[in-house]
Amino acid sequence: MALAVCLLFDRRSDAAMRAVWDRLEDSGVATLRSHTHRRHVPHLSLAVLRQWDDHAVSDALGGLDGRCAVHVQFDGVGLFRRGRVWLVAGVSAALVARQEQVVEAVTASGADLHKHYRPGIWTPHCSVAPRATLAQLPTVAAALFDVLPMRATLDRAALVNSATGDITPLAVLP
Repeated sequence: MALAVCLLFDRRSDAAMRAVWDRLEDSGVATLRSHTHRRHVPHLSLAVLRQWDDHAVSDALGGLDGRCAVHVQFDGVGLFRRGRVWLVAGVSAALVARQEQVVEAVTASGADLHKHYRPGIWTPHCSVAPRATLAQLPTVAAALFDVLPMRATLDRAALVNSATGDITPLAVLP
């Protein structure tokens, strides 16, 4: 179980990512659409917490200045261990600074940050297929390269509980 501080896609970008998920599902590849609780939304995680206090994390993030929407371009396909396929996001210095500020705020609240979200290690991405097999990779790659480059606007933020799929919108865009 984890809690993620996520930037959420705007309506257009959300629809585009869900269309990719649908195409892959129709081809027999499980995506975030059908993963676990089936409540996943297209997102880019700034921080993932292994232990936390809900109120302390919310208060810490509420103390950050609100920012404007983030514009990213996904230009490639990446793989993490165990077959997790994701879209590679180009990253600006402003996005890196934003992620570092979020990490500083949530860790100051006492939360335990997942090691892959430490500043300098974090890889900004959007997960597509969490458990793709080697045999499915050509299908996944073909579907993704058909839509790349994909520009996305992330205009909202939320806390997302990975165990339940519960989404708690944040009042500000950190």
